[in-house]
Amino acid sequence: MAIMESLHWRRNLYVCLFGSFTTIAGLSLILPFLPLYVEHLGVAGRAAIVQWSGIAYGATFFGAGATAPLWGKFADRYGRKVILIRASLAMTVAIALTGLVQDVYQLVALRLLAGLLGGYASGSIVLVATQTPKSRSGWALGILSTGMLAGSLAGPLIGGALPGLIGLRQTFLAAAGVIFLTFIATATLIREEPRARAAGPHPTGSPWRQIPDRRPVYAMLLTACMLMVANMSIEPIITVYVGQIAAPGSDVAFLSGLVMAGGALASMLAAPRVGRLTDRLGPRTVVIACLAATGLLMIPQAFVTHTWQLVALRFFMGLTLAGLLPAITTLIRHAVPDRVAGAILGYSTSAQFAGQVAGPLLGGFIGGHVGMRAVFFVTAILLFASAALNARLKIYSDPAHAV
Repeated sequence: MAIMESLHWRRNLYVCLFGSFTTIAGLSLILPFLPLYVEHLGVAGRAAIVQWSGIAYGATFFGAGATAPLWGKFADRYGRKVILIRASLAMTVAIALTGLVQDVYQLVALRLLAGLLGGYASGSIVLVATQTPKSRSGWALGILSTGMLAGSLAGPLIGGALPGLIGLRQTFLAAAGVIFLTFIATATLIREEPRARAAGPHPTGSPWRQIPDRRPVYAMLLTACMLMVANMSIEPIITVYVGQIAAPGSDVAFLSGLVMAGGALASMLAAPRVGRLTDRLGPRTVVIACLAATGLLMIPQAFVTHTWQLVALRFFMGLTLAGLLPAITTLIRHAVPDRVAGAILGYSTSAQFAGQVAGPLLGGFIGGHVGMRAVFFVTAILLFASAALNARLKIYSDPAHAV
């Protein structure tokens, strides 16, 4: 039985890795040509095209953040595999239909629907976190994080190349076809252990009432939000900031892409290794160290004078950010009972989406009213405050103390 369980959790991990990569790539591939697609759908005027592009792209994250706790609760009640099957099938249909829309309202509606009914990546986190032996959960979640980051990198690259080869609308149909393979793999290859569905009677009230000590969970939700704030706060100002420090005549758009991709690439490379470190040192130690290191790396970004310096600092920051999400998920996994793990990890996903929204808003406001360099200082202060909060809380990092 132990051997079969080992085979199951490893196979589940690799299927979820493939599925997370394909679904995230499928959702993000629209980014390079979204304004062109919006214009193709009849929207005229630069301001209107930009506005509708932002609404269409953000609708998916809004929907996903709103429903993540709900799908997590359903996963606790009905099983994690069935939620992944539902998500992959729903995203297949939604993305295929996106290639058939006739106006921008249909586009926004389908992007919202993909967020509301999707959530394969967040569902994968729940399944891997609850199916993997706790002594290996940091490594497994680091591997899964690699697939998610790779999907976020590959999606825009595919979206930049594929439409020129097969057309705008056909690109969505191709993406839907790949995600349909994820649906098939999920339905046929994932094996969910019965013990992961429930540990004792299923709770009928709020999942929060099942948690003996909620303080560590609250701290992790705040930390997850701060992680995304730190990662996204520079997004609204990156092109302008690079334009200020780049040499005259430089390709600012290309350099800005390098700055943004550098951090994601570093996180993708480092996530499995930091995951092993999480299993060895404990997730609490990794969370505090990564928060403090990321805060320190934020400060010199305000003083760079050449683009390569910013690229290097964002790359190193990607290394420190790599350990945070797996460690946060591991800590939550250790702090809550199995029967409500899905619901609470769903709230963690919502906190991350909240950070993805708050980060650009904060960065844009501070950059516009105070100055772009101030964005880095404010973000560093928030990260140091999060590290101090986690240092003060007595959060169990030893799986032996887990609920």
